[in-house]
Amino acid sequence: MKTLRNWTLHDRHDAGCDLLVEGRHILRIRALEDDLIRVSLLKNGAWRLDRTWTVAPGGAMPWEGRARDDLSGFSCPAVTIREGDALEIETARLQLTIRTPLQLCWAAWIGDEWVPFTEERPTGGTLMGTDDHRHGHFLRRYPGERIHGLGEKAGDLERTGKRYEMRNLDAMGYDAETTDPLYKHVPFTMTQTEGAGAWSIFYDNLASCWFDLGNELDNYHLAYRGVRAEDGDLDYYVRWAPQMLDLVKGQVRLTGGTAFPPRWTLGYSGSTMSYTDAPDAQAQLEGFLTRIEEHDIPCDSFQMSSGYTSIGPKRYVFNWNTEKVPDVDAMTAKFRDAGVHLIANIKPCLLQDHPRYDEVAKAGLFVRDSEAPDQPERSSFWDDEGSHLDFTNADAVTWWKEGVTRQLLEHGIGSTWNDNNEYEIWDRKARCDGFGDPVDIGLIRPVMPILMTRASEEAQRAHAPGRRPYLISRSGAPGLQRHAQTWSGDNRTDWKTIRYNIRTGLGMSLSGFYNIGHDVGGFAGPRPGPELFLRWVQNGIFHPRFTIHSWNDDGTVNEPWMYPEVLPQIRDALALRYRLLPYLYTCLWQAVTQDEPMLRPLFLDHPDDPAAWEERDEFLLGRDLLVANVLDEGATERTVHLPLNGTGWWDFHAGTWHQPGEVVVQKVGLGSVPLFVRAGAVLPMSGGAMRADPGAEAERQLHLFPAPEGAAGCGVLYEDDGISEDAPHSLLAFTLEGGETLSLDWQQHGNREPVLGTARVILPAGEHRLLRVRGADMDSGDEIAL
Repeated sequence: MKTLRNWTLHDRHDAGCDLLVEGRHILRIRALEDDLIRVSLLKNGAWRLDRTWTVAPGGAMPWEGRARDDLSGFSCPAVTIREGDALEIETARLQLTIRTPLQLCWAAWIGDEWVPFTEERPTGGTLMGTDDHRHGHFLRRYPGERIHGLGEKAGDLERTGKRYEMRNLDAMGYDAETTDPLYKHVPFTMTQTEGAGAWSIFYDNLASCWFDLGNELDNYHLAYRGVRAEDGDLDYYVRWAPQMLDLVKGQVRLTGGTAFPPRWTLGYSGSTMSYTDAPDAQAQLEGFLTRIEEHDIPCDSFQMSSGYTSIGPKRYVFNWNTEKVPDVDAMTAKFRDAGVHLIANIKPCLLQDHPRYDEVAKAGLFVRDSEAPDQPERSSFWDDEGSHLDFTNADAVTWWKEGVTRQLLEHGIGSTWNDNNEYEIWDRKARCDGFGDPVDIGLIRPVMPILMTRASEEAQRAHAPGRRPYLISRSGAPGLQRHAQTWSGDNRTDWKTIRYNIRTGLGMSLSGFYNIGHDVGGFAGPRPGPELFLRWVQNGIFHPRFTIHSWNDDGTVNEPWMYPEVLPQIRDALALRYRLLPYLYTCLWQAVTQDEPMLRPLFLDHPDDPAAWEERDEFLLGRDLLVANVLDEGATERTVHLPLNGTGWWDFHAGTWHQPGEVVVQKVGLGSVPLFVRAGAVLPMSGGAMRADPGAEAERQLHLFPAPEGAAGCGVLYEDDGISEDAPHSLLAFTLEGGETLSLDWQQHGNREPVLGTARVILPAGEHRLLRVRGADMDSGDEIAL
């Protein structure tokens, strides 16, 4: 690669300018918002790939992708441009200075001056391949900065000083502390500076790339960080904000927002490879319904693994093994009658001996071999070789939707689990149709799972119009969250996996993937022991996706009742999950409508607390719940750091108030689930239900956690029918005044009444102030009209 050095101002635009670099490349600079500037390098004046599937500021995305030149959805404010020894481009909040040799330097307007926050490495910031489209981009590193992001990564949440690769892999049984790469491609980082706010950079490039965030040293350069890509365009977005939370919300808006699935998706979801792998799969699956009833376990869905499609030991998408499942319609009817939604595993690769392989190959629906373009590509897949469907081919999309509809939806299976969709095609020049404009697979591998999931979604929407669809996808890139929930893949059973999966999930959440979870109990490896399994469940109940899933080495199944000695504690954890559903659903609604992350590291809401930036096991669910699960084998106590805030924290269970910043040491036993609530919060809860359907709730509770005297608090409860698009809704906005007498009031918004017309108000055991609800004196436990 060659360092780019020489440039001249080529053209001015209202929102930016173009530079001519080395006499032949165009460096395009556009202010998209006052706090967001885009920089694009067009080699020889042309895009390598002239469209994107990740940037969608309005949420909509054409199937064929959005033209990179399309700036719709952005305000594109006018900029000030000054020429001199350097070129300066300014918005109301950002200043970009371009020096010679080519170096981009960034500053933010803070107070009454421009404060620098980053700049390119002065000894070569941009490198470009001479005879290919490899490129590198290098920025300086500074003492004290903290780097987060990159989505789904193993190890610590802070990425500073480490090296990572983006190359989607089926990393079954990965080590949650060390394995890299994993399933997703998320080229996005955020940097917290010392004294200059926070900034993010998002590289809109789907080719494999490497992020070095300080692992590499070179005597010829100042301390630097870099991104190297094997192909594609150098096209990146720089955003600045006073706090990191603004960057997180900005990134999810940039990539199209968050899908709003049905409420039942927040309930417990069962799953295992073992049931559908068994020769009597239908009996095993129906037996699950019997056992959840016998053991009094609430459950809203079941994720069917791919064994239902098997011929021998292998899997064949859209093929029903009628020996294992002799009467699929009778089986799905039993699940429907039990109120348990079925979700079916589907895969985008057809093995070479798939019953429909020749049909699909003849129709030209596979990605094609680079050297024999009339032939499908062949890749390793599930103990054989197969060919991947090309979801940039409109006919392949149609074929897929027909398969989803006829083989699943018409049989009563309403949701899809889009799995094994990493598209491990290592012939980088294998050809994709590109909706009539062919493109190399190496440029768009991570977009294939997005398009696969979107095809499934369209089939589900067409089959059940007016209903919110639910989809899961294991692999993808920014933009996947517009369509599906995701999870951290096939983790390995180990005590440390719980701890590091928490960090993995927070990394995804910081990068714009809010609706996530992990395989509870561990997917691969040995079965978990009783204590490990219990702790995994107690952690899983606080994640949006709560699924117990497994493929244990010894053929056992992770099920709530697998260890009778801890079943009472498992039931208690599940009951807590269902009691929290009104709060969880409100958090999900806020993620969709206000771009608020559901899972939040402590520093996101408490950036001024130094301890909150340390690697921690605690995390926030929404703004109000601090989760401090027990994660160590044989633990008898749990030390919890309560972040510095203005009001303190309540122990959810004991009802005792704690000072902001206090370090609490709790005695713990097997049933302990340490949980704290922000003082000032109004927490909507259920009195208990065995279903996530809002109609299953018999009692609404408002748990009040008042702030100290003189401080006000608040809370929100969002409700609708839980399943419909554009459903009538009720939004209650509560205020809780914390004077000598507590005062609760609320305003109602929306176009329907609350699901329940009354609620029981409950105060912590340690709160003894008088409570007035809309002027009427109340005691804890009294019922009020909403």
